[in-house]
Amino acid sequence: MPHHATDGADDAPVDVTPLVQLVTPTGERIVEPDNAGDLDHAAYAARVAHLTGDDLRAMYRDMILTRRFDDEATALQRQGELALFAQSMGQEAAQVGPAHALSRQDVIFPSYREHGMLHVRGIDPVDRLRLYRGVDHGGWDPAEFNVNVYTLVIGSQALHATGYAMGVQRDGAVGTGDPARDTAVVACFGDGATSQGDVNEALVFAAVNDAPVVFWCQNNQWAISEPTTRQSRVPLYRRGEGFGVPSVRVDGNDVLACYAVMAEALERAHAGHGPTFVEAYTYRMGAHTTSDDPTRYRERAEEEYWRRRDPIDRLAALLRAEGHWDDDWSAALDAEADALGETLRAGVRALDGPPAATMFDHVYATEHAQVTAEREWFARYESETAQAAGAEEVAR
Repeated sequence: MPHHATDGADDAPVDVTPLVQLVTPTGERIVEPDNAGDLDHAAYAARVAHLTGDDLRAMYRDMILTRRFDDEATALQRQGELALFAQSMGQEAAQVGPAHALSRQDVIFPSYREHGMLHVRGIDPVDRLRLYRGVDHGGWDPAEFNVNVYTLVIGSQALHATGYAMGVQRDGAVGTGDPARDTAVVACFGDGATSQGDVNEALVFAAVNDAPVVFWCQNNQWAISEPTTRQSRVPLYRRGEGFGVPSVRVDGNDVLACYAVMAEALERAHAGHGPTFVEAYTYRMGAHTTSDDPTRYRERAEEEYWRRRDPIDRLAALLRAEGHWDDDWSAALDAEADALGETLRAGVRALDGPPAATMFDHVYATEHAQVTAEREWFARYESETAQAAGAEEVAR
């Protein structure tokens, strides 16, 4: 079982399983960690040493805009403009940090709440909500952004990612030494997905094939209404070890630590040295989705404990401590967030469903006789229905 102690200031249980952490919750760089175990803290710190103040501010900007996207999308769902929405509030560091470490050719297979990763990849915020409005099965071109569409079937994307990574491997796009060619694949999923067969099967295939895939598990501690303690008797990163996959736990609210751990995993994958399993230990500050009521299964004290460890506040404190904060820049960022909100509200409300006949367009990669026949039948049906409706109107 994970070892727990108490945080003296809050008198709340804290999981003290060794994890990679580079910045404290109050924004100080960690020089000599108390809870690193066998982890090479200096090596991880070296992986972020090149990041400038501008780099840190870019991460902060992406986290702020991701949070605003969350807030606006939640409000739109409450107003009936979206059928559903899954927030990433509280998980911004566990998404923005690793996304900044990726090379452009690296491919992401998300679950359904990797809004921060999609933001960093430049996917239009309105397009990210097409699925949640029910007007599209995806919303963007995966080939354009190297980001697969959102996956609602829990854990299935881990198998998709592993298969894609095995294809990358067989195409000779790993271990070449060319940083513009070597490609890694990232499979994103939550703690609850680790109980799914698909994730475990993906770990088997990735391990025995040395597939260049990073399993990025965001442990937000609640698989809908079930805590992680009901999912596993050991810290989740140790599940990867059971399959022979190098595994590590990282502080998922520390954007620099998430960057460093992803950079290490990518280096291994790019070089052809196989998969990595990462458990980003974070917290879901909001509901599982907008159809969920977390007050029925979580204590307010627990939520407040984690709100005081907000990943955005942590990075803001670091920026101030290291002289990278500027009030004018912050005000401009607030204005940019307001503009994002306006764009999102107008864009989502303007989204209409596609013509019904488009359901036949992407069933197969090439033309298929049965689909062609069904498309032609549907065209006749729509035409005859329209003619009948017109005749009825004339008769009135």
